[in-house]
Amino acid sequence: MDYKATLDYLFSQLPMFQRTGPAAYKNTLENTLKLDEYYGHPHRKYRTIHVAGTNGKGSVSHMLASVLQAAGYKTGLYTSPHLKDFRERIKINGEMMPESSVVDWVSNFITNNELWKIQPSFFELTVAMAFDYFADQEIDVAIMEVGLGGRLDSTNIITPDVSIITNIGLDHTNLLGDTLEKIAGEKGGIIKKDVPVIVGRTQKETAPVFNAKAQEVDTSIYFADQEYNVVYSMLGIDGKQQLHVQKQGEDVFPELRLDLLGQYQHKNISAVLKAVDLLNEKDYKITEQSLREGLATVVSKTGLLGRWQVIGNNPITVCDTGHNEDGIKSIVQQLENTAYKQLHFIFGTVGDKDPGKVLALLPKQAIYYFVKADIARAMDANELANRAKEFGLNGEVYPSVNEAYKNAQLVADKTDMIFVGGSTFVVAEVL
Repeated sequence: MDYKATLDYLFSQLPMFQRTGPAAYKNTLENTLKLDEYYGHPHRKYRTIHVAGTNGKGSVSHMLASVLQAAGYKTGLYTSPHLKDFRERIKINGEMMPESSVVDWVSNFITNNELWKIQPSFFELTVAMAFDYFADQEIDVAIMEVGLGGRLDSTNIITPDVSIITNIGLDHTNLLGDTLEKIAGEKGGIIKKDVPVIVGRTQKETAPVFNAKAQEVDTSIYFADQEYNVVYSMLGIDGKQQLHVQKQGEDVFPELRLDLLGQYQHKNISAVLKAVDLLNEKDYKITEQSLREGLATVVSKTGLLGRWQVIGNNPITVCDTGHNEDGIKSIVQQLENTAYKQLHFIFGTVGDKDPGKVLALLPKQAIYYFVKADIARAMDANELANRAKEFGLNGEVYPSVNEAYKNAQLVADKTDMIFVGGSTFVVAEVL
């Protein structure tokens, strides 16, 4: 079995949410618990940090991983979905799991499963793979990003040092609930006894849900944005954001450099800073120097992709994986603060969500390039274009993401801007 055949098994033979949507969602941890037992409970062999939320959990996970690496910890990082390479999901100190290790692990599972007879989903199996690989490599700490929800997510068998919930927005409402309160109830399922929980953003609908859950399990809860906030920021001569951060009204980091350029990272940084505080209380040794170094080098240390990522200049070309209402709001705000003559917007989305709320937020003066990513879940580009017209958004339909991208590059003036987004899968094809 070679690497290509291994990927074919993972992507084609197992139920995969990114490919098929809700049909792959499991509402039980039964398979995860069985796999965990069969592999000898590998997640108990190292410390963990758990990160959930509607938006920002990937950025927070990568920022924390970079800080821990800078502090000298051998750091595992499990995230999803991947953009270019499956192995982006499982990294140690920024290095992806080797292809040979993926092949060996999956081959051994297939052999063992002749006896076990488990029928896992893609996500269940990849979480088990991450847990086992991290244990085999004797890491110090793993940052585990929740895939979907929290309560029933396969990552939710860990007892971490700290849990983080970045924020709550309306996404995956067919699975998690149709109100912020219901979604908070699902994501709050990662809150555990004696494990402090950090909530990144205080929201009047969700704060009572999280407070009640923390009280129920007898643990402490912290709302990070009530302690840390970015007062202002600027782009430094090194091309990185320089953030002026206060803690409860007092200057603590007047010049904190961050190599992630999205302005929405201002909302994420408070959760990272509070997490560092709590980790140091739990005998981690993260100095201010390590914090600063880690935040200034997130991309190089972890390989994070697709967060307001500049992939070209003249015209400036940016891609971002923000795809739900909250994510698109943040993107539109940054677009409004970006200088360009004409905006060329390459846009696609998935077909199992109503795109209406997102389309209503998009800038009407842009030229749109409507596309369908090369996955079954993606919305037909013609259908998307017709829906977009209802919101005053006009453009052409293209047979592929890359053809739209090439056309935009031909048409756009040097003073224009090309933006690629609407779906993780659209960004993945451009990258």
